[in-house]
Amino acid sequence: MKTNPLTLEHYLDIATEAALAGGAVLQQYWGKLDHVIEKGRSGDLVTEADTAAEAAILAVIQRHLPDHPILAEEAGALGNSDSPFLWAIDPLDGTTNYAHQYPFSASSIALLIDGIPQVGVVYDPFHQELFRAATGLGATRNRQPMSVSQTSKLSQSLLVTGFAYDRRETPDNNYAEFCHLTHLTQGVRRGGAASVDLAYVACGRLDGYWERGLSPWDIAAGIVLVQEAGGQVTAYDQSPQILESGRLLATNGLIHEALSDVLIQVEPLALPLP
Repeated sequence: MKTNPLTLEHYLDIATEAALAGGAVLQQYWGKLDHVIEKGRSGDLVTEADTAAEAAILAVIQRHLPDHPILAEEAGALGNSDSPFLWAIDPLDGTTNYAHQYPFSASSIALLIDGIPQVGVVYDPFHQELFRAATGLGATRNRQPMSVSQTSKLSQSLLVTGFAYDRRETPDNNYAEFCHLTHLTQGVRRGGAASVDLAYVACGRLDGYWERGLSPWDIAAGIVLVQEAGGQVTAYDQSPQILESGRLLATNGLIHEALSDVLIQVEPLALPLP
């Protein structure tokens, strides 16, 4: 489905309004949580801030685009599944950080068209940083153009990753990759919010990011940010099956092949099951 750039700009404005609304709610609840519960998996938290921020975001999108379906982390799938459009929403990416008052969280809003992320907004209200992008329209941080880094060697790169909620139970984890790449690079960070990690790759603070066990609402917005900022996003094996595989590799493009090669070669670290 072809989309007019002016239409994408309109969708980008709606996504921005929604992300700002979600971020405002996160600020209101900061340090005032009464209910923090696990959603079934150890460490997978949800708070009243998650649900309130999601309600604010849904209200914006449904007011502007009542016919567009939505995939929200807390509410699930809403609307007509036959539509070429799909909004992927994470009202509070980095809930564990937020619950501990560690200020590395964001509201993440993306629009997929025919299954492809085309609009992405990530808003970090704690550092007042608004990251925006749409296909063909470039990427910005606080309305100023941004671009990926120019680091061309893995040995000179700074990377980031994350660990899935099932990391305690499955041998399919990235502990071995984390250790191996810590020795091959200038460092590996663990932020705890995929959307912010991707935004940091897009603005050049980080050179690459990889993670497994991800959902569309975690990464769809960030994919657009990195691509429009001049970077590259694929699955670990450099295939385009990002959302399907749940294994995302995002870089400045210059270290993409080298990082992909390492991820494919490193054997998983076998952990004793509890």
